[in-house]
Amino acid sequence: MENNPIITITDLSKRYKVGNGEFLALKNINLTFAEGEFSGIVGPSGSGKTTLLNIIGSLDTPSDGDAIVIGKSIRSLTHKQAAMLRNINIGFIFQTYNLLPVYTVYENVEFALLLQKKTFSERKKAVMEALDWLGLTDKVKSRPAQLSGGECQRVAIARAMVKRPLLVLADEPSANLDATNSHHIVQTMKKLNKELKTTFIFATHDEKVMQYLDRIITLKDGEVEKDENIGNTGNK
Repeated sequence: MENNPIITITDLSKRYKVGNGEFLALKNINLTFAEGEFSGIVGPSGSGKTTLLNIIGSLDTPSDGDAIVIGKSIRSLTHKQAAMLRNINIGFIFQTYNLLPVYTVYENVEFALLLQKKTFSERKKAVMEALDWLGLTDKVKSRPAQLSGGECQRVAIARAMVKRPLLVLADEPSANLDATNSHHIVQTMKKLNKELKTTFIFATHDEKVMQYLDRIITLKDGEVEKDENIGNTGNK
């Protein structure tokens, strides 16, 4: 892919204090992601994939090295600058949905825009457009408890996409879904990736997700074991 890099990771390591010692979660990671990629960071539990995703998303910081994400050095960002990067340019999708139970579908998706200085009409247009992308326009007034697991995850995707971010990070987005819903969710994200040119990076060990990825980066014990460009094999 010849697109411009949206992420450049250089000599990145992450250590955590454990008792009197430390645990090295990531070791000397060097990676580049191009604009519009549909990629996955895979590996068993404890391999470091969520840690790497959190650093890319400015939810955590490197111990050594750096990640340049959308032109910003993650290591040098203040808390306020990191929050601004997330609020404007990064969407997050988690396995637990993280929907607010007292809010409607519309309100949950709109929530992502409230920190941005948009008018009511601008927010409404963006929310309804995102809900239309995800086939949720008939669920506008529903609350999460009234939805299926697949519908809740589609709301979470709409919330991530409503601000049209340059980058979406998805941490095990299919973990709580059956096979049919897993395929539908990833197909939907693939469609948004192609239509909106949004960069998607997954942390996953789900084979159902992997078959749709264009690139698979395998982590083992905090290190890059393999980095494969595999093309679009997910054509189901």
